[in-house]
Amino acid sequence: MRSRLTSKSVTVFDVARVSGVSKSTVSLVINGSSKVSDKARKKVEKAIIETGYVYNRDAASLRSRKSNLIAIVINDLTNPYSAQLVVGLEQQIRELGLFSMIVNTGENVETQIQLVKNLKEYNVAAFIICPAPGTTAEWTNNLVDQGFPVVHIMREVTGAKVATVLPDNIRGTSLATQHIIERGHRKIAFLGGNESISDYHQRLAGFTEAMTLADVPFSKKLCIQSNTTRNGGRRAMEQALDIVSDIEAVVCFNDVIAYGAIEYMRSVDKQPGKDIAIVGFDDLKDSRLMSPALSTVHVSATQIAIAVCQVLKNIKDGSRNKILVDIELIIRESS
Repeated sequence: MRSRLTSKSVTVFDVARVSGVSKSTVSLVINGSSKVSDKARKKVEKAIIETGYVYNRDAASLRSRKSNLIAIVINDLTNPYSAQLVVGLEQQIRELGLFSMIVNTGENVETQIQLVKNLKEYNVAAFIICPAPGTTAEWTNNLVDQGFPVVHIMREVTGAKVATVLPDNIRGTSLATQHIIERGHRKIAFLGGNESISDYHQRLAGFTEAMTLADVPFSKKLCIQSNTTRNGGRRAMEQALDIVSDIEAVVCFNDVIAYGAIEYMRSVDKQPGKDIAIVGFDDLKDSRLMSPALSTVHVSATQIAIAVCQVLKNIKDGSRNKILVDIELIIRESS
């Protein structure tokens, strides 16, 4: 019986000899190439088991000067939609034969800068970044100029030389607002988000566009900025009712804001969905389980992730396109 070599002494040449294929075929199998027949792949996989070969990815990374690690720099992992997005990204990245490292900036640009600086030491294959407020085009472009592929998600940075993948925010809030208007409501507020992030401006633009096209008067005082938390939603709803006590409907920056707004409505004896109609944005899993179930704009985290990975596969083309992922208005009891 042939003695088994120690894993440290086994090379691809040993695997090639035992499997009866070329070294290049062994390398293709190890790297997950689709250019190998099933018969050859099975021979190589069997030989790897027989010889105890272990692929040294660190050594391969040093040889290629490129790792198989994708850095996901997310803005706020306490936001449920961010968590859904990370899960989708991680799954799609694995399907590319790559691995992901996830870091959370907590919406702090200085934290983002430091985390990215540290991650560069790992020679990551690419950065997927949801930009924290205050992210500059200069910083992003400098990262690109250093040879690191970058994709922005969910938010835009004006002047950044990178591809950006985001939902069709304007269409989303426009459809939500149209729906509210069609239900006969006229005293309508927009709650949540803040002017330091691009998605706030886009979602607010969809709201104002629909109100204007329907010739429904509205006050800028009822476009109330707040933190994108439940507490932010409660405070924004309180402020809206202070301005217009008989408000009829609210369109929210996201579902979490809507959750807080609903909590405040109930605290002042107003029934969400009856006294005040409400629509969110994101379609979190909990939104359909609420009472009343929350009307919202569905944004597929999976479709965002697929679009990002399509960009990654073609990153060498230097794409700087803005990719809009379609949305869907989900009408439930709250509106």
